Amino acid sequence: MFKTFRYRLEPNVNQTRELEIALETHRRLYNDCLAQRKESYEITKRRVKYIEQSARFTLDRKVNTYYARLNFSSAQATMRNLDKAFKAFFRRCKAGEEPGYPRFKARDRFDSITFPSVGDGARIVGNKLRLQHIGFVRINLHRPLEGPVKTLNIKREAGKWYVTAACELADVPVIYTDKPSVGIDVGLESFLTTSDGEHISPLQPIKPNLGKLRVAQRSLSRKKKGSSSRAKQRRAVARLHLKVSNTRRDTHHKIAVNLISRYGAFAVESLNIRGMVKNHRLARAVSDAGWAGFLTILKNKAASAGLRYEEVNARYTSQTCPECGEVKKKVLSERRHSCECGYTAHRDHAAARVILARSTLGGMHPERLNVGVS
Repeated sequence: MFKTFRYRLEPNVNQTRELEIALETHRRLYNDCLAQRKESYEITKRRVKYIEQSARFTLDRKVNTYYARLNFSSAQATMRNLDKAFKAFFRRCKAGEEPGYPRFKARDRFDSITFPSVGDGARIVGNKLRLQHIGFVRINLHRPLEGPVKTLNIKREAGKWYVTAACELADVPVIYTDKPSVGIDVGLESFLTTSDGEHISPLQPIKPNLGKLRVAQRSLSRKKKGSSSRAKQRRAVARLHLKVSNTRRDTHHKIAVNLISRYGAFAVESLNIRGMVKNHRLARAVSDAGWAGFLTILKNKAASAGLRYEEVNARYTSQTCPECGEVKKKVLSERRHSCECGYTAHRDHAAARVILARSTLGGMHPERLNVGVS
């Protein structure tokens, strides 16, 4: 099992400059390799593979002083990222999906460097990160690492630098506790509703910052492209978005910790969140709530605690009665569930009960609650 730890870096002026140069060199390497693949296919219809580009990079390092300063393993990781992008492109082509050909990375679209082997170009020593050709960079080590570090990732966000360490931990065996199981239904009226009837207020971290964002983005749109004032304003907008993102992530962690402390097993819906975002009427609200991020955090925390986590088919969960299993179509504005059997409850509460009943966690698995599920 892998667990990641994210820390803020505190580089000095010289280290910041060297980090910027290293990031820019990786970006140019990515774009150069993409241009090589694109040109080769357009002229000769031949696909260039990663192993060829890695060999070419070895030769380029002898004449390109910027490439020579890159750690070889981290440069290979950058080329592998491009290779993964092409493999995903061909997979989508075969599946009949929208392909999305890999694009050249602009300065504000490339923000990370990966060191796949700790000790080869990067390693953590105490409360500092040692980087090749840069030196010891101070880390805000707000919590200790757990287990051996396997990979390191350096990332720039809104002008700030972070390091993410992936540590390998022993798998935690699943434990069975006397704590109850719970079904969870995520939504917009309430961020989530449990099968016990608990409602958590809707999560809207962007709402208090919406006015500032609108003003900042309008100011950005008026700046001349390529100007220093536009670059400065872009950083201001990025800082606002980072604040919203940090608020959302912090709330997700707090809610997940609270649930982990009270329940022994979790049943959730398997949602097509990408499809929901395509609904323009709900796109901002769904994105702002961050359901996918929260469920990932909850799943990882459950695995770390040895608790069970199960996803069930989301089809008709809000249309099915948890008492008798009857399926009754409802419009989205209908927020109460009323069944002919006499059961009445909030729509989300009833859906959470159905989710728990469909799983194998609640000690019951009535087939009638799987109506319409293939």
